[in-house]
Amino acid sequence: MSESFEIKGGKKLKGKVQISGSKNSALVLMAASILTDEDVALHNVPDLLDIHTSIELLEKLGKKIEFVENRLVIQQTKNISTEAPYDLVNKMRASIIVLGPLLAKYKKCKVSLPGGCAFGPRPVDLHIMGMKKLGAKIKLDHGYIDAETSGLVGAQIFLAGKFGPSVLGTDNVMMAATLATGETIIDSAAMEPEGVDLANMLEKMGAKIEGIGTSTLKITGVAKLNGVEYTVIPDRIETGTFLIAGILIGENLTIENCNPEHLAYPIELLKNMGAKIEIKKDSIIVSKSENLKPFTVSTSPYPFLATDLQPFFTVLGCVIAGTSSISEGIYPDRFQYTSELARMGADIKIEGNTAVIKGVEKLTGAEVMASDLRAGAALVLAGLIADGKTVVDRIYHIDRGYEKLEEKLSVLGADIKRVEK
Repeated sequence: MSESFEIKGGKKLKGKVQISGSKNSALVLMAASILTDEDVALHNVPDLLDIHTSIELLEKLGKKIEFVENRLVIQQTKNISTEAPYDLVNKMRASIIVLGPLLAKYKKCKVSLPGGCAFGPRPVDLHIMGMKKLGAKIKLDHGYIDAETSGLVGAQIFLAGKFGPSVLGTDNVMMAATLATGETIIDSAAMEPEGVDLANMLEKMGAKIEGIGTSTLKITGVAKLNGVEYTVIPDRIETGTFLIAGILIGENLTIENCNPEHLAYPIELLKNMGAKIEIKKDSIIVSKSENLKPFTVSTSPYPFLATDLQPFFTVLGCVIAGTSSISEGIYPDRFQYTSELARMGADIKIEGNTAVIKGVEKLTGAEVMASDLRAGAALVLAGLIADGKTVVDRIYHIDRGYEKLEEKLSVLGADIKRVEK
């Protein structure tokens, strides 16, 4: 039985919404628990499909996990395995993140090549190159990365790929380097807040890391890491989702428990377009903004516009008078969802890696299908502003990354319900 969202558009969003902990951060912090035999307790962990997939994977690797009310406790058992199997890894690309910690802790591992969202190839070559530089022997065998080492040794590693630094590649190498002998320098490291969160937690566990939040990380290996209690940062992509929802259809919508600094660039972009946004220390107040100016922007690695926010800017462009354009600088194949927006009356042409969006007077409800996590959430936003009823199918994609999205929107006044089909 599949589930869908049924949305009746046109209802104002007002009141307060609490942002959940960062999915992308929590997944990596969970993987970091492999590096220690001691307990790891994480607070503010979102209750999501991807988190449960990660719990299954860690249990398979020999961890015992308790997850109650957004608090996750990870303990070591004696049933250690170093194989991350295909049936779990193919559900979520981020599962590749266990490669570095398994190799560092147990000196061997077998990790399936990953699956995840369907928007073009996202190779793991930088992960493999990083492990090889640290002294691992790696072979690709029947869809698995088979890795072993007599002991990782620090190295200088350049981690920029064709479309910029690898976020998970940086995390994987950083974790592996914490238990390597000697000093590792990561050049062109990703600077995303989620990676900073990981580095901060590793430091609390006893790792030695310099340059946190910059493009050059220096890691001095230690003999062992300790357990830790740590709180996950707020999810900046969920924050951005509600921010754009507020600009589209909000009335003094207050977004709480967020970190506006993590969205400094997109917020500046939106303000320059004429959006009404008020920034507080850990909250944002936003209202529907009329007569917004068209925009031209490209997604780029942090601190610029995140690729995960691209679909929401596209929806915004659909109802701004004039022509806007958004180029995809990270995943050029990430515009599949625009054909679904076209079913709702959007005027979007894809030219290479750029979506050219002509604003229309209104979108109209239709039955549409989520092709990936953020595209699905963008179709929900389109449904909130469309005339009539919108049905968004394949919402399991959305459940991978949004905690109780329909409940949060309903509390704000949206007419949205989850239905079985």
